[in-house]
Amino acid sequence: MTLSLLAITLSLVVTVGYIGVCAASPFGRCRKCNGLGFALAHDRKGKPKRGKHCRRCDGHGIRMRVGRHLYNLWARTHRNGTR
Repeated sequence: MTLSLLAITLSLVVTVGYIGVCAASPFGRCRKCNGLGFALAHDRKGKPKRGKHCRRCDGHGIRMRVGRHLYNLWARTHRNGTR
């Protein structure tokens, strides 16, 4: 009984925390380019240089979080359904 209550409480805390993060900061860094907007390449001497344009974030370096994307879909559906 106690272990299941602890698991439910922990999952509720994680869920509410993620909802708070999505509300406070709807955009996160792109995972592919690490928020730079481009891939890092190295020249022959090993010095980093600007690489190719990141296609996932279109060079902006930010992406929308999954929770915020789901909220936007729900809000759009609700708004269109209650006109």
